[in-house]
Amino acid sequence: MANTKEIQKRMKSIQDTMKITNAMYMISSSKLRVAKQKLEDTEPYFYSLQMAISRFLRHIPDTESRYFDQKTEIPDAEKRRGYIVITADKGLAGAYNHNVIKMAHELFEQGNNNKLFVVGELGRQYFAKEGLEVDTEFKYTVQNPSLHRARVIMELYDKGELDEVYIVYTKMENAFNMNAEKIQLLPLKKEDFMRAPIDTYQEEIKVEPSMEAILEHVVPNCVTGIIYGSLVESFASEQNSRMMAMQTATDSAKEMLQSLSIQYNRVRQADITQQITEVIGGAKAQKNKKKK
Repeated sequence: MANTKEIQKRMKSIQDTMKITNAMYMISSSKLRVAKQKLEDTEPYFYSLQMAISRFLRHIPDTESRYFDQKTEIPDAEKRRGYIVITADKGLAGAYNHNVIKMAHELFEQGNNNKLFVVGELGRQYFAKEGLEVDTEFKYTVQNPSLHRARVIMELYDKGELDEVYIVYTKMENAFNMNAEKIQLLPLKKEDFMRAPIDTYQEEIKVEPSMEAILEHVVPNCVTGIIYGSLVESFASEQNSRMMAMQTATDSAKEMLQSLSIQYNRVRQADITQQITEVIGGAKAQKNKKKK
């Protein structure tokens, strides 16, 4: 059994760890609030863009655009697919990174012409270690998501280097449930925008110079908004996962401290009992010596 000094040393170590986990919990809590505010501030604008595209396509469904071209002439196995994978820059966030990386790994192995665009240092290190091709110029951290990072992928699609673009990110359903999800960014599907309630008012729309020109401007901003929203939501999910992990670690540390405290008291009580026994034994020995 450990002595009191060893137990005190372990308790001190656990208390120091608790200070770190509590600090990380508070930092993640602050970052989560900022991320949620960013999402709330930008969502109305990008939702308006999606509604505008929906209105245009309902009135002129035959409009042609490269952003809606499904490229059916290319065999599915030969399509060049790009996967944007959003991971964290560091661990200590529960299963957050594992779930996203696992989904991305499975998707990457389904085709022959796939390319990875990884956001987050931890994800880049993992895929590099696995020997998978990762775009070396696309090096962004997950800190402070911005619209500029989202626009880079649009440029690759516009240049014709990619036939399809997907994003793999973590969606925060609520404070306790976060799920890894995949969204097809490009090309867009018209049927996703042409669903409307039966009683929707079909107003007349006049477009200048053409519907194709308008979509060339509106669609990139809409897709950029989806990417930006995914970046922010993944960042929020990461912070929430880290909060939960740190809270669990703190609770476990408290339980360990309680157990060690009981153990410390028992050892201390045993030491005191032994000292009392030795004193009593010594006193009896002295008493017997005097009688002789």
